[in-house]
Amino acid sequence: MDNNTALKQEIKQMMVENLMLQLTAGEIQDGQPLFGPGSLGLDSVDALQLVVALDKKYGFKIPDPETAREVLQSVRTMASAVAKHQGSVSPQPSASPQ
Repeated sequence: MDNNTALKQEIKQMMVENLMLQLTAGEIQDGQPLFGPGSLGLDSVDALQLVVALDKKYGFKIPDPETAREVLQSVRTMASAVAKHQGSVSPQPSASPQ
């Protein structure tokens, strides 16, 4: 299982736990819309909970509503944004003796 697949699975599990969804992580499709017609039926309260959960679990902050609309479209878009964030966060250099 590659990192992106594992990340999507983690996000699905996080959604089930945080949003108290009446389905399992395995029932959520990667590209399934989260909001609107044909979606999981999430609402604005769910969106806020996702923003907080992504920050808590991955340190990924969503700064404004426009970014939230882009990132919170599906599990795939959330995983992509988190992976990009993790790739851009460089580890703190350890103090090396000189």
